[in-house]
Amino acid sequence: MSTRHQKLERHSIAFTLMILVVASIGGIVEIAPLFTIENTVEKVEGMRPYTPLEQAGRDIYVREGCYACHSQMIRTLRSDVDRYGAYSLAAESMFDHPFQWGSKRTGPDLARIGGKYSDAWHVAHLKAPRELVPGSVMPGYAFLATQRLKAERLPSLLNALAKTGVPYSGEHIEQAAQDAYRQADEEANDEDLLIERYGENVNVRDFDGDPNLVSEMDALVSYLQMMGTLVADDDRPGEKVLQ
Repeated sequence: MSTRHQKLERHSIAFTLMILVVASIGGIVEIAPLFTIENTVEKVEGMRPYTPLEQAGRDIYVREGCYACHSQMIRTLRSDVDRYGAYSLAAESMFDHPFQWGSKRTGPDLARIGGKYSDAWHVAHLKAPRELVPGSVMPGYAFLATQRLKAERLPSLLNALAKTGVPYSGEHIEQAAQDAYRQADEEANDEDLLIERYGENVNVRDFDGDPNLVSEMDALVSYLQMMGTLVADDDRPGEKVLQ
């Protein structure tokens, strides 16, 4: 005796229509939440767009495939929170294109890595991972310390991100290259200009230890040191940790 599905398979038009109905339901389930995105993303104090130097570092992070081994999404599970820190908020990824969510962790989650280690530790770890973490399978990135940051590309990068909704103004875009150099040179005494554009929570210093070169290492370490530092515990919504 034929089943209902077998009977449906014999009628190509009806079968095609049923496929379209099922696919449409799936599409609606995925798309509908986007219409409530304003209510989905938490409103938290402290969130800001990346500075040009941090954004350059983030692009290097993506370019070198760091996301393949390190997630940036601490789940609301007790095991995650105990190991990595406070769970991630949607607002913390609101300016990410693309976001770095996931649960694939060959290495630890990096959502709260900012300020956990010194700049010198990050530089040494990126150059020779196994000297600091025995048994690490992470490749070395010593070349980043000698690779000049191509800051002249940053205005175009910020302009492209502004078109996706990241709130970069014309001044942000125009000053992007200069702001990257300013952030990597604490002796320039340009902190006020960066704070005016990006707020109080901006790290200004020579990240890679070489004052004669603004390198890709400067950019990557500035990005790592910013991760998880923009949202204070007092600004977080109520606890939702799952046992």
